[in-house]
Amino acid sequence: MTADGKVTTRNFAPVDFTSREDKLHLFRQRALGDAVLIGHTSLKRDNVRLGLPAELQETRTKRKQTPAPLRVIVSNKGRIDDRLKIFQSDISQIIIFSTKRMPRKNQEVLNKRATLHLTEGKQVDLAGMLETLRGKYKVRRVACEGGPTLFRSLLERGLVDQLNLTIAPYMFGGAKAPTLTGLSKEFLPASVHCVLVDMRTIGDECFLTYRIKHRRRCRRK
Repeated sequence: MTADGKVTTRNFAPVDFTSREDKLHLFRQRALGDAVLIGHTSLKRDNVRLGLPAELQETRTKRKQTPAPLRVIVSNKGRIDDRLKIFQSDISQIIIFSTKRMPRKNQEVLNKRATLHLTEGKQVDLAGMLETLRGKYKVRRVACEGGPTLFRSLLERGLVDQLNLTIAPYMFGGAKAPTLTGLSKEFLPASVHCVLVDMRTIGDECFLTYRIKHRRRCRRK
């Protein structure tokens, strides 16, 4: 994000204001996951394949992992364009979590290119999604690449354990450019306490890693 907390411009343009080192940092974090998660809006905006460079694929293979993590898309409405670049690459399995609001035409097309998990209701049950990834696909670590709406939803439900944040030497300003937690005028349901576990500076950028402190839940008697 920028020094004033913006993760993109007011036009939601693809993120191109960070350095090559930051992009390599993103790949390295992606390579650590058993699955990489992205919201449909961010996927459509950035039109990424969610792949990895050859050397990181080799590193994963040496760790006895698949060459690339599972690619997971979240979309409440399910209006996903099958012409996106992610569907033109077979580097790893694609899994889509959506609802039965997904139009029948989209279901028929996407079912040929991905594994669909469709549930009742207007929104994807994110906790249920993670349980499915763990139970059915043996996923232990998920690398979430946004966007802000998805990140906020995960954060509100206590489903984030670590935050990797790069501070770029720019300021955008403006109320219509989203922050890390989106454009919502509402506060989070509760403050989220982060613990700094690592900090590095490379050039003019600062790379931060935070552990998210989860609130203790009271046991029912």
